[in-house]
Amino acid sequence: MTLIKTGLLNGIAVLIKMLTLLGINKVLAIYVGPAGYAALGQFQNAVQMITVFSSGAINTGVTKYTAQYHADEAKQRKVWKASGTIALIGSIFTAVIIVCFKDSLADFFLNDRTLSSVFVWFASTLVFFTMNTLLLAILNGKKEIVAYVVANIAGSVFALLVTIGLTIYFGLYGALVALAVYQSLSFFITLYLCTTTKWFKFHYLFGRVDKATALDLSKYTAMALTSTACIPICQIFIRDYIGESISWDAAGYWEAMWRLSAAYLMLMTTTLSVYYLPRLSEIVGVSDIRKEIINGYKVILPITIFAALMIYMLRDFIVHVLFSSEFLPMRELFGWQVIGDVMKICSWLFAYVMLGKAMFKLFMVTEVFFSITLYVLTRVFCDRYGLVGTAMAYTLNYFCYWVVIAICVNYTLKSTQKNSSDLEKTC
Repeated sequence: MTLIKTGLLNGIAVLIKMLTLLGINKVLAIYVGPAGYAALGQFQNAVQMITVFSSGAINTGVTKYTAQYHADEAKQRKVWKASGTIALIGSIFTAVIIVCFKDSLADFFLNDRTLSSVFVWFASTLVFFTMNTLLLAILNGKKEIVAYVVANIAGSVFALLVTIGLTIYFGLYGALVALAVYQSLSFFITLYLCTTTKWFKFHYLFGRVDKATALDLSKYTAMALTSTACIPICQIFIRDYIGESISWDAAGYWEAMWRLSAAYLMLMTTTLSVYYLPRLSEIVGVSDIRKEIINGYKVILPITIFAALMIYMLRDFIVHVLFSSEFLPMRELFGWQVIGDVMKICSWLFAYVMLGKAMFKLFMVTEVFFSITLYVLTRVFCDRYGLVGTAMAYTLNYFCYWVVIAICVNYTLKSTQKNSSDLEKTC
């Protein structure tokens, strides 16, 4: 399936997800306010970190190797068996740990021990949460785009219904519970979609773990754990810094802007994961990889720039419609934020080459370094320019990240090409 066809088909799921996010954002803005947004952001970061640890951080590897072994079902099943077994054991073990330390987790992430039961809800559904992301990774690797899209649509609908219902009746607590459980409910839809295919059986997910397969997956475990340790923790520190140095309402404006960016960039980011990761895992030639990168810039970059311009031009309308008048101070973030969003997508086209080709050392080093620089730049710019400094730091950081990984990936590809040529001459 081509990039354009994949993007169009994936666009259906993204459009529905964006519409559900808009509805969720409006409900949250009304019922929890800016400070509540900050708390939701903290809990979401906790969910991200915990789910990656519980799954063994192997889902990207599952997609990569499922696509790479497209002609060898036996090897694919080894990947699924290893990943499913690791995910099941990891999620059960993690759930027990969460329940045991629920008070400390609530204190650290939410600054409120009375919300500790939210973590119990999360722990009770963690196995389904983890297995759902694994099944989605398998569908992605198999290029079952229709099933993948339907599963994501189901997840969006569950998210909307559960979040609206619980938030209206229980306020912030309900919103936190919804965030903890909705993706777990999607598991049953995703599992059904998988069982309707000829190539999938539920027992393929469990059994003896092949050592060689586990070793291959461990590279992606290292990369995912690095991202998990860096990105959410960096966001938590930034949110805490804004809350303490400016106000927790300001931290809520920053969180709302971050969520808005994630929502409108969803078409581009999900197309990268749905099309690029499997595609880059399949192809071998360096020239073919470069063609895919160039093709990506031709298709994805103009759409990103157009979307960013529309978001900026409609910023006042967006704040009033998607949020509320309480969020008007966030309008000053839009200019720098949308420029940073374009820089992010430009850099991610190269970042997916690192993922697709398991350049795990380069990925880990750049991830750690630029998470640190984002936090440092945020403090520096925020001290000097106020809240808008957070968006300025975001833009500068992603511009530098783009330049650095473009140079590093090109150098790595050239080295790979040279080594292949030398090997051919020797033979």
